[in-house]
Amino acid sequence: MEGCFRVLYCVFTLLAISTFTECLENNDEHQDVEEKITYNGDQVLRVETVNSKQRKKIKELENQGLIEKWFTNSTSVDIMVKKVNSETVKNTLNNGSLSFNIFIDDIQRAINNENPPINEDELELSGRQGHNLTFERYHKVDDIYKYIDHLSQEYPDIVEVETIGKSHENVPLRVIRIKLDRNSTDTKAIWIDGGIHAREWIAVSSVLYLINELVYNRDSLESHMNNIEFHIIPILNPDGYKHSHEKERLWRKNRNKPSANSCVGADLNRNWDYHWGETGASKYSCAEIYRGVKASSERETQAVVKYIMKNPNKFKGFLTFHSYGQYILYPWGYAKRVPSDHTEVHRVGQVMATAIKKATSNEYTVGNSATLLYPAAGASDDWAKGVAKIKYSYTVELKDTGKYGFILPPTEILSTGKEAYAAVSALANEISSEKYNNV
Repeated sequence: MEGCFRVLYCVFTLLAISTFTECLENNDEHQDVEEKITYNGDQVLRVETVNSKQRKKIKELENQGLIEKWFTNSTSVDIMVKKVNSETVKNTLNNGSLSFNIFIDDIQRAINNENPPINEDELELSGRQGHNLTFERYHKVDDIYKYIDHLSQEYPDIVEVETIGKSHENVPLRVIRIKLDRNSTDTKAIWIDGGIHAREWIAVSSVLYLINELVYNRDSLESHMNNIEFHIIPILNPDGYKHSHEKERLWRKNRNKPSANSCVGADLNRNWDYHWGETGASKYSCAEIYRGVKASSERETQAVVKYIMKNPNKFKGFLTFHSYGQYILYPWGYAKRVPSDHTEVHRVGQVMATAIKKATSNEYTVGNSATLLYPAAGASDDWAKGVAKIKYSYTVELKDTGKYGFILPPTEILSTGKEAYAAVSALANEISSEKYNNV
C-alpha cells in the first residue's frame, strides 16, 4: 500500500510541476504580448508656434510628460499626444491661444496600415534568390542582412562587405563598399548611413534603394558614379530598429543601458565627439535626446569613427539619412553658426535639392540645421565636418512634411528612394568634377 501512495504522490507531483511550468510559459508569452507598445487613440498634432511664449508653453507640456515632440522648426511643432492626455493638452493649447491641426488621428491605426504582411510572392522570391527584399514593404534586420550577403556573394567584383563593429546587443555593424569601376585609381569616397534613429524606417529603405540602384542598374548609371567609392551602412542602429519592429514602433534611441538606475538608450545623433553635450542634447537618460554618458560612449558611434578615421582624407562627402521634413541640412548643428565654406556647401545642397525636384517633383529646403530647425549638439554631420574634415557633410531629412510623419506608408518607399538616389548622384557629380582640398 505504501508503494502505491508513493507512486500516486510522484504522479501528482509531476502533474503539478508540469502544470506550473505550463503556467509560467503561458505567463511569459502573455508578458511578451503585453510588452508590445500600442498607440490606440494617440494622436499627432501640428501646433503653430511663432513666438517664444508659445514655444515655452510647448516646453512646459513636454516637461510635464504630457506630449512628445516629433518635429519642430521656426514656425511649428509636431507633438504626439497620448489618448489619456488628449483633453488636457488640447485645453492647454486652446487656453494659450495656440492653434493646432490634427495630423494623425489615430497612431495605432496608421501603424496597422504601415507594413503589410509578407505575401506568397515574397516567400517564393526569398526561396528563389536567397532574400526577400522588395520596395513594397519595410524589412527587418535579418531580411536586410540576407540581402547584403546576397549582393556580396553575387557581385564580388563591385561589392565588398565589412563588419566594422558590433552594437550593444552584439549585432554586426556592416558597411557595404561599392566601387563600380575597379580599374579607377580615383580614391574619392562618400559615406552614407541610414537608421541612426530606430523609428525612421524610410531612411533605411531609401539607403537600400540606393544600394539596389548602384548594383543592379550599374550599367545605366551616370558616368560620374564610376568615379566614386560608396561606403554605406543601411542600419546604423540595428538594436533600436529591431525594437521598433518588434516592441515599440516609435522607439528612437539605441538599446544601451549603462547602469541599473538609467533608462534604456542613448540618442546616437547626440553622441558624437564634437561640441558634445551642448545645446539641444540632454544629460538625462530618459530623454529622447539623451547624449550618452560621454562623447562617443556608444559602440555604434565608435565603430563609424574608427572606420572613417583610418583614412579620412579619402572621404569627400558624408550623407546621413533621417526622416522627416524634407530638408537638406548642413553644419553647424551645435549652434546657429555656419562653417567658413558654407557658401559652397549651401550651393551643392541646392544642387541636390534641384535634382530631387527634377526626379520626383518634391521640394526640399536647404540650409543650416540649427537655424532652419533647432540646435542639436553632438550630431554626426558636425563631427564629419569638424573632426574628419569632410567638406560636404549633410543630414537629409526625407519625406514627408507631417501628414504621416514617421509612419510613412509603404506606397511611398519607391518614390522616397528615388529622392535619396537623386541627392547622392548630384553630390557624386559635384565631387567627381571638383578639385579641392578638404576644409
